[in-house]
Amino acid sequence: MPSRIARAYESRLKQGLFAHDPAQVGAIAALSRLELDLGKRRLFGGAPQVTGVYLWGPPGRGKSILMDLFFAGAPEPRKTRAHFHAFMARVHDLIRQWREGDRTARQRVFGTHRGDDPIEPVAALIASEARLLCFDELQVSDIADAMILGRLFDALFQKKVVVCITSNRAPDQLYRDGINRPLFTPFIDRIVERCQVVALSGARDWRLDRMKASRVWFSGEDGARRTGFEQLWADLRGGMPECPAHLAVLGRDVVIARTAGGLARATFDQLCEAPLGPQDYLAIAERFHTLFIEDIPLLGPDRRQAARRFVTLIDALYEARTRLVAIAVGAPEQIYPAGDGAFEFERTVSRLNEMSSVSWLDQADRGA
Repeated sequence: MPSRIARAYESRLKQGLFAHDPAQVGAIAALSRLELDLGKRRLFGGAPQVTGVYLWGPPGRGKSILMDLFFAGAPEPRKTRAHFHAFMARVHDLIRQWREGDRTARQRVFGTHRGDDPIEPVAALIASEARLLCFDELQVSDIADAMILGRLFDALFQKKVVVCITSNRAPDQLYRDGINRPLFTPFIDRIVERCQVVALSGARDWRLDRMKASRVWFSGEDGARRTGFEQLWADLRGGMPECPAHLAVLGRDVVIARTAGGLARATFDQLCEAPLGPQDYLAIAERFHTLFIEDIPLLGPDRRQAARRFVTLIDALYEARTRLVAIAVGAPEQIYPAGDGAFEFERTVSRLNEMSSVSWLDQADRGA
């Protein structure tokens, strides 16, 4: 009998929601095997140790959508799905609570208060909440994450936690050229040991195809622009849950309220009326492959500060080859039509037009 994920995948193919991609066959087989293994129970001794899945490949090949299907049908009641950055943000917060907490506070959160090392109680708490951890878009660029991961996952695996992971990188390419990388390589070894590594590297980028078939700059006063913008967000999100993302920038917590994997969405006011600067925009551009910006208004000298921030944001997105989807009062040429600052804005107009083109999307895809 086919697995739940195989049946769900076939159903979506028949409905025309997916198009058949031979590159996804191996991923479906691996996730079906994991689904079957999770359903097994030993007569004595509880659940057996299960080999997880590490699914990697270029952006837009359907990794997150396949994980969604797997997670929905996985026969494990104690399961959690999270973007990897959100998971690590929680880990760092739990470590902080352990280190700063007194005996009573530790006992309340962790059920124990003994010891100086936070890794074991943090792992025990996570394992008590979920046997199956599904992580989307694992990438490691922060040395603090790199130093924690090996020991944390050793403790989780000892407690028979199973992981299903998607990433744009093969395991041996994680934290490439990072500071003190030899201290990180035990984590790579453990992932290879505990997971079936599957490459999903088909030639077709479904996300890019969808963006090319649509438009990415929505302007005008009619309701169709909002409908198209919302439809593209829904299509690219593909059922991934939305959640806030926390970016640590120069000791500050920059929050993007609406994110789904490598997608982020915010209003112009949230990005450009707030006191954000170049480092904040660089962090956003590096963290997300696509940024949706809502309600870009008519700009002029009276909103010069917001316009400057917008210019800085677009520069950061442009240099990082981050894709931009926008809904605006008009075409790029109409945003800052006259007055002090309009001349300086012309370079941004040029970049916005370039970033709306098919050739830009192709370039951004190669840079992803």
